[in-house]
Amino acid sequence: MLRYVLRRLVYTLATLAAVSVVAFLVIQLPPGDFLTSFSAKFAEQGGSLDNDALSALKLRYGLDQPWYVQYWLWISGILFRGDFGESFEWNKPVSELMWDRFGLTVLLSGITLIVTWIVALPIGIYSAVRRYSWLDYVVTFLGFLGLAVPSFLLALALMYVFSRYFGMSVSGLFSPAYVNAAWSWAKVGDLAMHLWLPVFVLATHGTAALIRVMRANLIDELYKPYVQTARANGLGEMELLFKYPVRVALNPFISTIGWVLPNLVSGAIVTSVVMSLPTAGPLLLSALLAQDMYLAGSFILMLSALTVIGTLISDILLAWLDPRVRYA
Repeated sequence: MLRYVLRRLVYTLATLAAVSVVAFLVIQLPPGDFLTSFSAKFAEQGGSLDNDALSALKLRYGLDQPWYVQYWLWISGILFRGDFGESFEWNKPVSELMWDRFGLTVLLSGITLIVTWIVALPIGIYSAVRRYSWLDYVVTFLGFLGLAVPSFLLALALMYVFSRYFGMSVSGLFSPAYVNAAWSWAKVGDLAMHLWLPVFVLATHGTAALIRVMRANLIDELYKPYVQTARANGLGEMELLFKYPVRVALNPFISTIGWVLPNLVSGAIVTSVVMSLPTAGPLLLSALLAQDMYLAGSFILMLSALTVIGTLISDILLAWLDPRVRYA
């Protein structure tokens, strides 16, 4: 097991190195650079930048250097100083902007992931064991509905209902009085009052998908010979269910961690914009539109790192859960 984990760690580090290069190249693909967008925006406002100012900005941010020089300046700053660079659009350190948003993003994503698993796992097991029952049909219908309805549309509908009929302010994560206030127990309570709706909206699609995954895989396992043999040997139904078929059926369930973690951040961009959530998604969208190179690149790198880390976690859990994985 230890050798397997160490080998996966080496693969993870190599993948992260390759991903950092790709992330930097991707944000270099659009024609022009930030200075082009900045000059155009400045001209729309009735101003203009002279050549000396443009040259000074190019020299300051190294935009007159080849891409590999810019990449090394960027990645070396991250590795050795924790410096992600400077945001051109906000004129602030990228790390300051990222950590301001990532705290609430991680909180929202973590709660959403926990709720998704807590709801999807027992419902998926029950739906498989009692398939074709009336409750299975209800769960199947709701599952297809949850998969079909976009999260942002569900958010709009719920926001309208609660605002129109209950007089509740459900946009954002804080009431106006607490948006810029210092952290206190009152602000934490206000956050808790606003957190449930975004969690419900973001968890709906993932829960519906994982219920279908768990149901399908468990049904495949319930009728295999080893289950029938264990039942013939007198093993109780509940012990048999959780000791063998559920454990094997969890493999695809656990493997979804690799895409669930980044999807909770990047996949909720439109929903976050609709609900005015101060999370990483809207800031990433703004950075991409403005070609804010260091801010966009840092976000892409973080999302890629979440994917790789999520895959590593799922691989380790799969190896612990199913010895066939590590023996292979």
